[in-house]
Amino acid sequence: MRRTNDKSLKEAIEQMLRVYKLKRRFDETALIAAWPEIMGNAVANRTRQLYIRERKLFIRLESSVLKNELVMIRTQILDKMNEKAGSKVLDEIVFL
Repeated sequence: MRRTNDKSLKEAIEQMLRVYKLKRRFDETALIAAWPEIMGNAVANRTRQLYIRERKLFIRLESSVLKNELVMIRTQILDKMNEKAGSKVLDEIVFL
């Protein structure tokens, strides 16, 4: 039997992240960790630097050819990343 103030562990963690305003940072960190899963190992192995600042994803790649390919599918990458996060975490992608 469940009491009225009982919460699942998932609900309690989500509430804690909201209260302490850590949800966005948590989502950003999860996206960085999921980069190889989202883009595949071929792209992940050629990624030298990946970070998020002010809702922008900054990507530094080893290959200029790969960079040009990813620039062309920038909106699809953005959609995949936001879909993985479950909310709109990123607004823009910047290639360095």
